[in-house]
Amino acid sequence: MTTPAPVLAWHDIARTRDPAGLDALLADDCVFRSPAVHTPQEGKAVTTAYLRAAMVVLGPTLRYLDEWYAGDDDGGSAVLEFECEVDGRAVHGVDMLRWGSGGRLTSFTVMVRPVKGLEAVIAGMGAELMRG
Repeated sequence: MTTPAPVLAWHDIARTRDPAGLDALLADDCVFRSPAVHTPQEGKAVTTAYLRAAMVVLGPTLRYLDEWYAGDDDGGSAVLEFECEVDGRAVHGVDMLRWGSGGRLTSFTVMVRPVKGLEAVIAGMGAELMRG
């Protein structure tokens, strides 16, 4: 299967760690789900803030390992497996993306393991979000 356009756009943003492309990629009602926050974070602005912080915290060593897709450019989903290192801790996780017509992301969910890696991500994200 050909890589869907929303996934290609996300990979470009993650690779360059340039959040400028998020405005065109995220739907206005996009929902971000974090492994560190109990409730879904709703809206483009808050999703942008979380993804911007993640680029700083996870971005320097972020490496995508594998990915799976369903649907097409006008509606679908993807699971992107990644690994990185945060504050000396190994982090392994998945990004789960959903998009609607027009290829804009409607949902971005992150799951992370192991617990020590998650703890490092929580600390780093908290500090970066406070700065932002």
